[in-house]
Amino acid sequence: MTAEFGESELTLLVKRRAISEEPYEIKANAEERAALAKRFGLSEVKSLKATLKLTPDGSTINADGTFSGHWIQPCAVAGEDFPVRLDEPLHFRFVQAREEVPDEEIELEADDLDTIDYDGEIFDLGEAVAQSLGLAIDPFATGPDADTARKETGILAEGEQDGPMAEMLAALKKS
Repeated sequence: MTAEFGESELTLLVKRRAISEEPYEIKANAEERAALAKRFGLSEVKSLKATLKLTPDGSTINADGTFSGHWIQPCAVAGEDFPVRLDEPLHFRFVQAREEVPDEEIELEADDLDTIDYDGEIFDLGEAVAQSLGLAIDPFATGPDADTARKETGILAEGEQDGPMAEMLAALKKS
């Protein structure tokens, strides 16, 4: 099913009153993938696809489906690029935005963590998928040569006690 498209990196605007019974498929094209890579600090987004079934529940819209992506990201330690693939279920809710009183304390329930506010008429399914990509990226992911880079620079793995850095720390403690 298709809907009206907007102008951001990955936009698929859906009108609440015109929700289709058919699943919505979002597949990022080359231009969208390049913009998403830039937005999220990736070297490249090779593919991004989501298929979502939308189910209205009053003014709330439940979205359930699948998310798959393939991207290249720099290693958090060595800086070299490595590939990442992800296929996982995707669940979130669009909820009508409510007026909030400034400085009002809000308690969030577990279900509130996967909610996206919308104006009650139109919501951006594409942006929700883009945000899901952003949440799926591990900013501390390490590539295949991370251990070599750690050893070359004297960075110890968690729990290690020896090496050049341990010697320097021991010398500092003695002085």
